[in-house]
Amino acid sequence: MITVERLSKKYGAKLAVDDLSFTVPDGQVTGFLGPNGSGKSTSMRCMLGLDAPTSGRALFTGTDSRGNAYVDQPFAALPNKPSIAGAILDSTWHNKARSGRSHLRALARGAGIPDARVEECLEQVGMSDAAKDKIGSYSLGMKQRLGVAAALLGDPQHLILDEPVNGLDPEGVSWMRQTIKALAAQGRAVLVSSHLLSEMQLTADRLVVIGRGKMIGEYSMDDFLADGTVVEVEVSDPARLIAALGSLGRGADVVKQGEVCIPLADGADESQLRGQIAAAALREGLLVTRLVTKRSDLEKQFLAATQGAQEYKTAQVNREETDND
Repeated sequence: MITVERLSKKYGAKLAVDDLSFTVPDGQVTGFLGPNGSGKSTSMRCMLGLDAPTSGRALFTGTDSRGNAYVDQPFAALPNKPSIAGAILDSTWHNKARSGRSHLRALARGAGIPDARVEECLEQVGMSDAAKDKIGSYSLGMKQRLGVAAALLGDPQHLILDEPVNGLDPEGVSWMRQTIKALAAQGRAVLVSSHLLSEMQLTADRLVVIGRGKMIGEYSMDDFLADGTVVEVEVSDPARLIAALGSLGRGADVVKQGEVCIPLADGADESQLRGQIAAAALREGLLVTRLVTKRSDLEKQFLAATQGAQEYKTAQVNREETDND
């Protein structure tokens, strides 16, 4: 587990990260979201001790590959660092003249990791055949895969990944998603930043959202998407169903003949609401021909949550006027 406590980072007069506190639990994928310039990359660098925070700290708890337990320790103070945390922070820092294999072997030998582990990691990311080629010939997606291999060399308990799907083709994106979820399922704490929100919705279990260096909120994915999620019911008598639901039907609306739209209230359980709708229809003897949940999408909720924290704003286009021109 990683615990970030009141982390701040100042560059001259600019406060890039402002008093952030959040957790990255073991066994889950935590999505780290924010507009451009919000301080995500700076926060990750401070967590790993690559940049010294102006104030605050990030603490790591777990057990390293040698079986040594550590509790609430800053990364810089920990021995055997490759088994504590692995990271992807920049996919372009490699020596282009080296092969993928020699790059990983150099990293491994510097950390006391055997060459056999290099081969295991290359196989895990599907780079065994390409490992003999020079990194300068790699596509951005191949460099991302090589970055994952480097992050995994020490078999770390924690992973911090900054834009890991950048440059990947659809197959690579799918592979990265499955890899990240599998690593979390092994009990690792995984923090992932990405601007591909549709992909993050499929990958993350929970979210940390920041804007202009400040905390906006920490949520489970379900809680973040609850606002805007509705249950649609096609029923023989919409008005009777709404009346039968009573307080549960608050905010319900007949969106078209025979169809009722019922918003999921904050903190409500979707499956419980669906059961209550079905039970009310049964009591009233109403015929239900369709009952579906329409979830809000992450992009819509993210834009709403960060609308006051966008670093760059563009003029809004009036779509209706444009369509009529």
